[in-house]
Amino acid sequence: MTLATTKAIYKLLLSNYVKVSKVSVEDMLYDEQDILRSMDKIEVIDFHQTLEVNGIRFWCLTVGHVLGASMFMADIAGVRVLYTGDYSREEDCHLCAAEILQFSMYFNSEKMAKTIRRLAEKTPEVGETVNGFLVKKVFTYQIMALDDLHVFSQLSTENISQRITIAYSGAFGVLKHRLKQIFESVESLPDEESEGPAFRVHERLTVKYESEKHISLHWRSDPISDMVSDSVIISILLILILITSYY
Repeated sequence: MTLATTKAIYKLLLSNYVKVSKVSVEDMLYDEQDILRSMDKIEVIDFHQTLEVNGIRFWCLTVGHVLGASMFMADIAGVRVLYTGDYSREEDCHLCAAEILQFSMYFNSEKMAKTIRRLAEKTPEVGETVNGFLVKKVFTYQIMALDDLHVFSQLSTENISQRITIAYSGAFGVLKHRLKQIFESVESLPDEESEGPAFRVHERLTVKYESEKHISLHWRSDPISDMVSDSVIISILLILILITSYY
């Protein structure tokens, strides 16, 4: 079960893998016919559409990560659980930002929670609502801003360099021209910098000419660059379909 966008991207990306894979036909995990058969088994759900399976109600919400991504809310006997992976509150021309969910918490006795870091910079008035994450440590409660959550966890971050190869047999100049019609910033790179024909999209993603049958995409992974890369990948695959339909 997935969004209609995810289903469309699934077919394009898996079909591209079959085309660019260097694995022998006998060793491939799947072929084009397997992909087509799997498409019939994928059920489509829309944002905020509520479904129920075995008494468990669930629906998906916008997550602002990449095309086709979502987070799921499950309701089990009145207890709600939010399941999500990467998310982004950045507004984008292709995606809606992750939805902000409001929860009300009730205690059967008096509880005291201490605001820390950014939320502690201003003393709240009596009766004022404080928005943040409620963290319980042993028998104490702390309320903190989202941006401070990483300070009080053991999570760490690291830059990841991404690379993907796409089967593309059209003219490289035509590809650049068509992407310039879709994206605001598409600039050529000097050969000495890219070691061959290449251009950069939105100063975040580099498209390189690899051979007559392949191009490659390179970018540093972050929420915005990942969104740009997904948009460029789908645009390239759709451009390729458009080009080949004339032949």
